[in-house]
Amino acid sequence: MKIFAQRLKSLRKEIGLSQEALAKKLNLYKSTIAKYETEKISPSIEMLIIFAKFFKVSTDYLLGLEE
Repeated sequence: MKIFAQRLKSLRKEIGLSQEALAKKLNLYKSTIAKYETEKISPSIEMLIIFAKFFKVSTDYLLGLEE
């Protein structure tokens, strides 16, 4: 899940959001975003879809299956 962690962090920074701001927009805890970005936890399929919709990218992109 290293690619997911890197892409999540990169996408978040591209739109100028802190971990806390992203967490607030998605109704999550800041610590949950931090755990995704440091590979401590992996997203569920449902959460992966939420991230993809929020950032307007495909789940394949988030998982590193496409550029």
